[in-house]
Amino acid sequence: MTRIVIVGGGFGGLLAARGLRRADVDITLVDRQNFHLFQPLAYQVATGALSSVEIAAPLRHVLHRQHNTHVLLAEVTGFDLDRRTVLVDMIASGEKGVSLEYDRLVVSGGSAYSYFGHQDWAAYAPELKSLTGALDLRARILSAFEAAESSRDEAGREVWLTFVVVGAGPTGVEMAGQIAELARDTLRRDYRVVDTRSARVLLIEATDRVLGTFPESLSRRAEKSLASLGVTTMLGTTVVGIDDESVLVRRADGSESRLPTRTTVWAAGVTASPLAGLLAEAAGAETDRAGRLRVEPDLTLPGHPEVFAIGDMVAVGDQRLPGVAPVAMQEGRHVARAIKRDENSPFRYRDKGNLATIGRSRAVADIKGLHFSGFLAWVLWLGLHLFYLIGFQNRLVVLTRWTFSYVTRGRAARVIHR
Repeated sequence: MTRIVIVGGGFGGLLAARGLRRADVDITLVDRQNFHLFQPLAYQVATGALSSVEIAAPLRHVLHRQHNTHVLLAEVTGFDLDRRTVLVDMIASGEKGVSLEYDRLVVSGGSAYSYFGHQDWAAYAPELKSLTGALDLRARILSAFEAAESSRDEAGREVWLTFVVVGAGPTGVEMAGQIAELARDTLRRDYRVVDTRSARVLLIEATDRVLGTFPESLSRRAEKSLASLGVTTMLGTTVVGIDDESVLVRRADGSESRLPTRTTVWAAGVTASPLAGLLAEAAGAETDRAGRLRVEPDLTLPGHPEVFAIGDMVAVGDQRLPGVAPVAMQEGRHVARAIKRDENSPFRYRDKGNLATIGRSRAVADIKGLHFSGFLAWVLWLGLHLFYLIGFQNRLVVLTRWTFSYVTRGRAARVIHR
C-alpha cells in the first residue's frame, strides 16, 4: 500500500487528504495544531463577531470517517529526501526525532505575515494568520475600550480610542471596517463615560490605493465605503517604527510623523512558512525573496517527482498565483488526482474571481471581469464563505450569528481572555 505523508492541515493539505478518501493508500496527516483554521474569517474572531470554535474544526473530527487517514499532532523538524523520511517532534508526548516513512510526500506549510525585517514589531502589532493572533487582537481591541472608559484625561482617552491597521489588502480593509462598526454600532450604548463613536480607525497602505489586487474602480468604491464608516485611509504611507504607544510613519514626501495608539493590527506582506526553507535545504532547491520554494509546474520538487509542495509556501513555475485559499484548495485537489492516477501533470489555477467585504452590506466583487459592489457583493461573499467553511454545525452556527448580528448589530463573542 502506498504510504503518503501530508504535512499541514490547512486548505491545501486537507483538500489533498480528502481527495484521497477512496484511494487504496495509507495517509498520515501531520500538523502542529489539532484543528483546521478557516483563516478568511479570523478577523471576525478578532472583532467579536464570531467565536474561535466556529472557524476552527478539529482535524480528527473532520476526517473521522476517512479510515485510510491517521492524524498526528507533531511538528516537522526536517526532511531526508534520499531515505524518504520526515522527522517530527511529538507535541503531546514530547518524543523527539521520530521518523515517518513515505512513498509520496505532500507539504503544505502556508505562510505568515512579514514584518519586513522588524520581527520585534510583532509584540506590538499582532497578525491575523493564526487563531492565537486573532484572540490576542480581540483582547487588545476590547481592552482598549475598557481603558478609554476608565481614563481620567481626554488625551489618554483619545490614544486608547485610536486603532491603526497596517496594510490595505483584503484582510486589512475587512479588519478596519469591522473595528469601525464595532465602535460605531455595537458598543455605543454599552459605555457610560466614553463615546465609542469617537474612535479613530487609521488604515495605512504603502501603495497608492486600497485592495491593490482588485480593479481600480473597485478600490475607489472600497475606499468610499471605508470613509462612510469613519475609517481614515492613509495611502502612500510606510510604517518605519512601532512601539507599545505609537506608530511612526513616513509619507511619500519623506516627512515622518508619530501616531499615538495603543492598538495596532498588522496585515501587510507575507513570508513563506519555515517548512519551505527546510524542504529547500534538503533538496538543494531555491527560494525567492519571500522565502517561497520554487517548484515544477506539476507542483513537484525539482529532482523529486514523489514530493509535492503546495500553498502559499511555493512559487509555481512562471505562474503568478495570489496567496488566497482557493489556490491552495485547487492545488490540494490537483495533487490528490495526480497520486490516484500515478501521473503528474501541470497545475493550472482557475481564477473564479475576487471578493472583499468592508462591513455591513458593503463589499466589492470582481467575478470574471464583472465588477460590482454593495449589498449583492456582500451577500455573495457571505454565501461563498459559508459554503467553504468546514463542518455543517459550524455553517449553521455562523449563519445564525450573522443573522443575529445583521438584525441587532450585536456581537456575542466579546469575551476578553487573559
